[in-house]
Amino acid sequence: MNDLRFFRLKQKFEGSTLGDAAAATRDALAGLPVAKFIRPGMTVAVGAGSRGIANYAAIVRTVCEELKTLGARPFIVPAMGSHGGATDRGQLDVLAHYGITEKQMGVPILSSMEPVELGRAGGLVVYQDRHAAGADAIVVVNRIKPHTDFHGPIESGLMKMAAIGLGKQKGAQQFHLAMMRMGGGAALLEVARTVLRLGKISFGVGIIENQ
Repeated sequence: MNDLRFFRLKQKFEGSTLGDAAAATRDALAGLPVAKFIRPGMTVAVGAGSRGIANYAAIVRTVCEELKTLGARPFIVPAMGSHGGATDRGQLDVLAHYGITEKQMGVPILSSMEPVELGRAGGLVVYQDRHAAGADAIVVVNRIKPHTDFHGPIESGLMKMAAIGLGKQKGAQQFHLAMMRMGGGAALLEVARTVLRLGKISFGVGIIENQ
């Protein structure tokens, strides 16, 4: 029988933070040619997801505030596939859990589980939230990180929100079926390219967290 030994180990990760997430968001947006894509009077759908992200409410609120500064009329849409029990109310409840409410954000939140068909990617139907599809522009705000189930050139982040999160339950269900057939990375690229070509995504705000 082998002689097994156990040791108690402690790993320390760097704990640096931005300090002011709202200010960092404004600085990031200032570095983009946002005014080139967003003009006064435009309706802008801001996609917000269901992941626990530090300072997420502050970041989403700041994005909405900056869009209003440009004269746009932003509103928030839940971009979380089938999460929240795949119901309109359930997805609103998920956002509220993270502090994303109409009162806190200062903009409307429009939730619907009835997407529209945006187009086709190979053998896949590409769906998109009907409120987002009806807007003049779309902005996605999400954390970028490795995916837990597959590896590829694009994993979890802005394009996954655009391709799957905004696709609501129908889009998420199709994607997971396609994952089994062609692999997650290939399926995501197939849908994402179609969303970029046919959709109205103007830009995204990527969030990266440390340990």
